[in-house]
Amino acid sequence: MGNGRKRLVTDMDNTNFIIPLAIALIMYGIGLNLKFKNFERVFVYPKAILLGLTSQVILLPIIAFIMAWLLPIDPLYKVGIVLIASAPGGTASNLVTAMLKGRVALSVSMTSFNSFIILVSIPFYVSTALYLFLGKETEISLSFQNTVQEILLTVVIPVILGVLTNEYGPKKIIRNMKKPLRIILPALLLVVFAYALFFDDTGQPTEFLGNIELLIPLILFNFITMYMGYKVAQLASLKARDRYTIAVEMGLQNSALAIFIATQILENSEISLVAILYSSFTFFSTWGIAWLMKHHPKTFEKRPWPFQKRPNEVLEN
Repeated sequence: MGNGRKRLVTDMDNTNFIIPLAIALIMYGIGLNLKFKNFERVFVYPKAILLGLTSQVILLPIIAFIMAWLLPIDPLYKVGIVLIASAPGGTASNLVTAMLKGRVALSVSMTSFNSFIILVSIPFYVSTALYLFLGKETEISLSFQNTVQEILLTVVIPVILGVLTNEYGPKKIIRNMKKPLRIILPALLLVVFAYALFFDDTGQPTEFLGNIELLIPLILFNFITMYMGYKVAQLASLKARDRYTIAVEMGLQNSALAIFIATQILENSEISLVAILYSSFTFFSTWGIAWLMKHHPKTFEKRPWPFQKRPNEVLEN
C-alpha cells in the first residue's frame, strides 16, 4: 500500500509538469485562430456567457444530483457523479469547440471564469453529496493561489500569446501553421488523455469492461447534460453556434481535477473511478453529439418550448 502511494505521488509529480505543458501548447494553438475582437463580442453581448456559466454551475450539478439519487449504484459512485459535474470545462471543451468551429472565445472565457467559480462550487456540491449519500461531513478546500497560477499558465497566457501571434505575427507563416494544427492539437490532447488515464497507480483504467453498470449511466449523463445545455440556449434564443458551444461545455468536464480531488483530497479510489470512466469516452461522444447538433439541429430542436421564439426570430448577438 505504501509503495502504491509513493508511485501515485511520483506519477502526479510527472503529470503536474507534462500535462500543463501540453495544455498550454494546445491553448496557444487555439489562440492562433482567434483575434481580440472575438473576446470583445463575448462581453459586449454577455447573454451567452451568463447563460452558459449558469447552466454549468447550477443546472449541471442539479442533473447530477437527480441521477445520483435515482441510480441504484454504490453511494461512493453517487458522490463521484456529483464531483465530475462540479468540475466543468477544461481544455478539451475548448479544443472540441475549435474543431467544430463554434464560439471558441465564448468557450475559453467560460473555462477561465469557471476556474474561479469552482473554488466555491466544488466544496459546496461535493460536501453536500458526501452528506446526502454517505452521511458524513468532510471539509473540502481548494487553493486560490494554485488555481490562479494554473489558469494563468495553462489557459490565459498561452491564449493571449496565440492571439498576439495571430494579430501581429507573419501572416504567411501563421496561415501555413493553422492547417497542420488541426491534426496536431487533437492528437496532442489524446496523448495527454492517454498519459493521465494509463500512467498512474490506481489500477482502475484496466477495469472498464467490469464497470458497464456505471459506464452506461455516465454515457446517458453525458447526453442529457449536453441536450439540456442546448435546449436552454435554444429557449434563450441564442444563435446556433452558441447553442452547441454551450452543449460542449456541459458535456466535457475537467476530469483531471476531479481525479485529483478524489485521490488526493478525498483519498478514495472508488470516487475517482467515475471521473476516470467519464474521461475515457467523453471527448469522442461530446464531439459526436455536438457535430449532430451543428449539422442536424432540427433533431434537437423539435417541439419548441413554450414562449420560445421561432428560428426566424433569433437575433445575432
